[in-house]
Order: sequence, then C-alpha cells, then structure tokens
Amino acid sequence: MVAALAGVSRATVSRVVNDSPSVDPQRARAVRDAIAELNYVPNRAARSLASRRTQAVTLVLPESTSKVFTDPFFASVIEGIAGYLAETEYTLTMILSSESTPDKTRRYLLGGNVDGALVVSHHSGDDSWARVSGSLPVVFAGRPLVGEAGSHYVEVENESGAATATDLLLSRGRRNIATIAGPQDMSAGIDRLAGWRRALARAGLDSSRVEFGDFSPASGAAAMRRLLARGAPIDGLFVASAQMAAGAYSVLESHSLRIPGDVAVVGFDDDEFAAALTPALTTVHHPVTRLGARMAETLVALIEGRPVERVTRLGTSLILRGSA
Repeated sequence: MVAALAGVSRATVSRVVNDSPSVDPQRARAVRDAIAELNYVPNRAARSLASRRTQAVTLVLPESTSKVFTDPFFASVIEGIAGYLAETEYTLTMILSSESTPDKTRRYLLGGNVDGALVVSHHSGDDSWARVSGSLPVVFAGRPLVGEAGSHYVEVENESGAATATDLLLSRGRRNIATIAGPQDMSAGIDRLAGWRRALARAGLDSSRVEFGDFSPASGAAAMRRLLARGAPIDGLFVASAQMAAGAYSVLESHSLRIPGDVAVVGFDDDEFAAALTPALTTVHHPVTRLGARMAETLVALIEGRPVERVTRLGTSLILRGSA
C-alpha cells in the first residue's frame, strides 16, 4: 500500500524504512509522506521472522528486589544501558532473578524471546549465565568467576583502584590500616581486597586487619564492630564500597573515634552515599553509568556480528574529600 501510494517499488519502501542512503531523495520523501498518510508501522513480528532477531535485549539482575531498588549502583548501570540503547532499535527488558528462579530465567533467555542478555551482580556459586552464554550473546558486568575464558565482560580497574586508595592512607602517615572487604564470591570483592593487600605488601605492613561485608551499610557496620573488637590499633580504613563505609562511620562515631583524626577512611564507588556522609567520603570513583553503556555497546556488536573486544576495563580516579 505504501509503495502504491508513493509510486515506487516495495524494495524502495524497504530501503527507506531501513534508512538506506541509496534512495533518491525525492523518492524517499514520497515514501515518507505515504507512510505518514497511511500511519504505517513496520511489523516487528514479521521482521523478526525474516531476520531471526527480536530487537530486544534483557538485563538480568540475580539479586533480591529490595537490594536492586535500594542500591544506587543498579540505577546508574541501568541508566547507562538505557541511554545507549535509546539510540538503537533495541528495546530493554529487565529480569530480577533470585536464587530460586535461575532455571525459569534461563528458559526465557533461550526461548527466542531476546537477542542477547546483560548480566549484572553475578556470584561465583551460579554457573547458569556462563552456560547461557554458549547459546546466546551475553555480556557481564565484572569478570565472571565461572566461564571467564570465553566470556565478554566490562569491568573497572578494581584492584588498582583499591591499591591507590590504600596508598593515599599510607601517604597520610597511617600504618595500622584495616579493610572492610566485599563478598568473595564476586570479582569486585576479590579484586579490591587484592589491591589493598598489594599496597600494604609494598609498604611491608601487616595485612591481617580484614573483615567482610556484602556491600550493604548494615554489613559495613557489623564488620567495623568486629574489627574494633579485635583490640588491634587502627588508624586507617579502606572500605570496598561507599555503602559499607556509611555503616562503618556510625560504629566509629559510637566509639568516639574521629574521622579522619583518629581513623582516616577511604571508600570505593563514589555513589550518593559518599557525598552525603559527614565528613564527606574520600573515595575511588567507579564510572558505573559508563560501564552500563559499554556493556550495551558490546552486546549490540556481538548480536550484529561486528568485531568487539572480549574484555573492556575502565579506569578509576580518586575523589579527595574530608575523610582522609
């Protein structure tokens, strides 16, 4: 109908709809006028049958609903993903996949519903996503601890960022430096702990002052209480997330320990928690929005068969504030 109204062939209409530059401008204008008059919209289902693509990708978040909607990390990474995809023909869906639903999620992903998946906040105990990546383009946020060799992922320089944070504490004259490390079933938790240890090893200092959290404020508070209960002196603290630093602050204050006078503190992430603390948190800046955009860019390239780097690492920077 569009072709008949515009006085051109169906092939010409197809080229105009697909933004081909090869169509004569006058003919292209006639086709667009006909499209507007007929309120024509390309049939996505028919296109999908022809191209074997759905023009849809899914963001998989293997975390609880409460964590996803309270942690600013997830909002920022989604912002980056959505911002990149807005400039493409791909639509974004999201799945919150708890420990009880990985099989359901895997069936959906492999059922022809999407062209690819983005997986954020995965843990080493779940190999579901590594198995999916053998049949569907998948890009991870952070190095997957299962199936790393063949996986595509985007991550920040977690280890070097943590080492830089610890070096700052050393430059401030701190020698009894503890850490509240992240979960050791996630690459970010592992690498940030390794960076702290590397910096202390270079300085020839003790690296036994370690407690662990799950990146939440409550876990940071609990870890800080355990560190203080040991009785070993602490004059510096590297915390693997700004949220855990917020929890540590409350415990230090309850013990009448001044920041940075008694304990200098450096965190990681530079999210909304960091600037809201008093004193504001010196922290490693984690470019989360850019990470999300690069994940989406990598996935679209994989779907479309374009060459792309398997591993992308984004640099970090140190944001100096009042805590160290």
